Amino acid sequence: MPVSYVTEEQRDNYGRYNGDPSNDELARYFHLDDADRGYIARKRGHANRLGIALQLTTLRYLGTFLDDPLDLPPPVLSTVARQLGITDSSPSLGDYRTGELRWDHQRDICRQYGFIEITAPPIGFRLGRWLYALCWTGTERPSVLFERATTWLLTHKVLLPGRSTLERFVASVKSRAEERLWRRLGTRLSEAQHGRLEQLLTVPTGSRYSLLDQLRSGPTRVSGPALIQTLMRLREIRELGIDLPTVAHLPASRVTALARFAGAAKASAVSRLPDVRRLATLVAFVHCLEATAHDDAVEVLEMLLRDVFATARKEDRKTRLRTLKDLDRAATLLADACQVVLDTTLPDKTLRRTLFAKVPRDILAQALQEVSNLVRPPDDVFYSELSERYRRIRRFLPFVLENLRFGASPAGEAVVAAYEWLRSHPGRFKADDAVPRDVIRKRWQRYAIRDDDSIDHRAYTFCVLDELHTSLRRRDVFVAPSWKYADPRAGLLSGNEWEAARPIICRTLSLSPTPSSALVAITKELDETYRAVASRLPENPAVRFEGENDLVVSSLDKLEEPASLLALRNAVNERLPRVDIEEVLLEIAARTGYTDAFTHLTERSARAAELPISLCAVLLAEASNTGFEPLVRADIAALKRSRLSWVDQNYIRNDTLVAANAILVAAQNRSALAHQWGGGDVASADGMRFVVPVRTVHAAANPKYFGRERGVTWYNLISDQFSGLNHITVPGTLRDSLILLGVVLEQPTELQPTQIMTDTGAYSDVVFGLFRLLGYRFCPRLADVGGTRFWRIDPEADYGDLNAVARQRVKLSLIEEQWDDILRLVGSLKLGRVPANGIMRTLQIGDRPTRLALALAEFGRIEKTLHTLTYIDDEAKRRSTLTQLNRGEGRHSVARAIFHGKRGELRQRYQEGQEDQLGALGLVLNIVVLWNTIYMEAALDQLRQEGFPVRDEDVSRLSPLTHDHINMHGRYSFAVSEAVARGELRPLRNPDDTEGD
Repeated sequence: MPVSYVTEEQRDNYGRYNGDPSNDELARYFHLDDADRGYIARKRGHANRLGIALQLTTLRYLGTFLDDPLDLPPPVLSTVARQLGITDSSPSLGDYRTGELRWDHQRDICRQYGFIEITAPPIGFRLGRWLYALCWTGTERPSVLFERATTWLLTHKVLLPGRSTLERFVASVKSRAEERLWRRLGTRLSEAQHGRLEQLLTVPTGSRYSLLDQLRSGPTRVSGPALIQTLMRLREIRELGIDLPTVAHLPASRVTALARFAGAAKASAVSRLPDVRRLATLVAFVHCLEATAHDDAVEVLEMLLRDVFATARKEDRKTRLRTLKDLDRAATLLADACQVVLDTTLPDKTLRRTLFAKVPRDILAQALQEVSNLVRPPDDVFYSELSERYRRIRRFLPFVLENLRFGASPAGEAVVAAYEWLRSHPGRFKADDAVPRDVIRKRWQRYAIRDDDSIDHRAYTFCVLDELHTSLRRRDVFVAPSWKYADPRAGLLSGNEWEAARPIICRTLSLSPTPSSALVAITKELDETYRAVASRLPENPAVRFEGENDLVVSSLDKLEEPASLLALRNAVNERLPRVDIEEVLLEIAARTGYTDAFTHLTERSARAAELPISLCAVLLAEASNTGFEPLVRADIAALKRSRLSWVDQNYIRNDTLVAANAILVAAQNRSALAHQWGGGDVASADGMRFVVPVRTVHAAANPKYFGRERGVTWYNLISDQFSGLNHITVPGTLRDSLILLGVVLEQPTELQPTQIMTDTGAYSDVVFGLFRLLGYRFCPRLADVGGTRFWRIDPEADYGDLNAVARQRVKLSLIEEQWDDILRLVGSLKLGRVPANGIMRTLQIGDRPTRLALALAEFGRIEKTLHTLTYIDDEAKRRSTLTQLNRGEGRHSVARAIFHGKRGELRQRYQEGQEDQLGALGLVLNIVVLWNTIYMEAALDQLRQEGFPVRDEDVSRLSPLTHDHINMHGRYSFAVSEAVARGELRPLRNPDDTEGD
């Protein structure tokens, strides 16, 4: 590993002062206690006392002595001198600076305070062992390890060695850990397995792609043949026969990092790796690829089943429309017959004769039969239409049964049992077969169970597939290994681990380990809120009752913009420099160093010259959706096509985008102007839709947003400082409540918002409950308060006019019964032990909800009622929610302006590509917001100096989401070379040259 990995900032800060210490640092490191004063007092003369005191405090702060003991910031000198009572008139320290006594003092300080050299026998071993553990269990960059090693040395009173010495030490430890990992991954492989792995890098005869390229290419369409092809890919991966018994003892993050490199790099790049590392990389790739292939297969299966059942539903609707006249005619005849039956003047003896005289018996029987054939029960499964598609199912079902095995939670055990029965009985059922019947729910019984109590094979197959589709969506059924369809409950705290963690979780979340005190507190809060809102209801002009019990909240009036605000906004906008978007990226890179967060995929390559330029170009190509073509310059090394392609493959990925975004969010948070817009404790979440016109399984249809195409939703979390904190990309328009918790809990920036605002789409009782338990306040905008249910705990309480709407009662007994499981779930979520998005699927309130889901919903109804009451009572709350949501809409407008290429359509086939491109868009958005904030702050300072009236209330209503002054489209050069201008031809391209402009 090259040892030139430390950043410029680390070089400047290592073992030297870089600026003045803060007041807190002066108090912590430069304060002299009684022991220090006694030790220093033994020295003779002011110069010696001040000199040794400065060397002592410098050692504490930097971890080393300075070559020039007096080359330090003035605040340090004045702080130490003041404590020793040495004034400016004290004798000169020049002799101490050049004298030999300072060396004696250094040795004396080390003896007195226990500082030792890194060459001391136990120190190098202990530091190496500690660093080795970090390298073995994590994937920190070498620069981060260097920083942590420096901190370890300071903590253990070890004098800092030379910078290059520590660099080489860290590099050697990391190299040893990597080599051990490679050796461990390559052990226990037979010669045959070794040969199969090496064969992945070869290009078969008649093919253009290596086996590695073929295996890592996932499905792009949803169809039976595509599913079969995906399952064959899964089988091919399994047939490689790579058994990894040692992976259980290896850190998963390290194995995943190796696999990520093999999944992104060219096969030729992998083949050039050293033998040991190449074998380990391929082993890790195959190990992780099985999980990816599992996900692809199950995802295509789920979408295919959804398409089959949705098409049957649609065809049934068409059939019913065609038979509507027949149904009306038959129903009319039956209505006529019923009128005769209901005629009380007719004697019972003549009723039948009179009825058949009006409606003949055979016509009545025919009408009854027609109604029976045409009427559908409320939960009908459209079996007649499904049955016509049985041949389509039979084409891929044997491959599914052969290659996919499922696990199940208790709620999905019946589905898996039925699925396994189909696997073991591929033919027709016999009359005496003990077919698992627990999977046959009421709506399927009329089709799957014949009159003689035997099972209809075709109907039973559809029944199992229908339940499998539902259970996959709820994650009651899962596969392993898998990234997306694994058991979301697998990481829940349990047993002794939960017993040990419970007190910590309760203290962290301010929850009681017993339900009684928690429920008493929230009962009191609900009662007091009801009474306070009810008492103010007569004076609240925005709230009224219409009809009997219809609560109406008036819409907010438009907030007027005073003349001072309009003048300030115009004055600021006029002063913002006109700039090209690429200049914005480069300027913010120079100010914040966010490009340092982009590290090479293998962590083993030195950074190329002018890498920030290449990074900014790639980010702009992704964010603007134009691709590399407008940015390629054959005459600039940093902008050659090969350089941009290399940077895109090796530097742009989710973890580097997240790290860079955290730097930008922190920079925005340091702005005084941003704090006038918000303190960072409020955030909103909303989705932005993108049409995906290419074939892909990672997009879904929704005519409202995507027309006749398919698309994805980019779900964003946006702070009240206008910065984007996190995002999730989901196919189609998945309900917001399923992904909201994940986008909040998994955001990695320094801002920790506690109040989360959303539109109505994220509304869910379970979401209300989980957010309250996790320490957040969920504040959705309520579009229709009249349709909201109000819940109460005390049925006898008098809440005045609100009694008319507060009719639903919370079941506290259910919450009390499930309290420990509730705490265990929120504790596991808080610690990141379980995936939030997967858990939300298991907690959906619908058919067969779990007791835990019902209890969370009951708790959430209390929180939802508290929110609704304060929402109708407080106009400021309603307005602040609307303001924050409008910020999200404004940010999406800027995103549309940036993402202008290819008609604003996302044309990535694979989910990883979609996430990386939209991650780059979010990063560029934050760069634009930060750049605008910086220059708006400068413009405001200038306006104040000019005497322009700048009011704080106007500043708080400014927005950094303006972009008219930023050229998003680049510029065209109309210059040509002198030779071309003279009429000469340009040189023809060399087909082998990949650097063409």
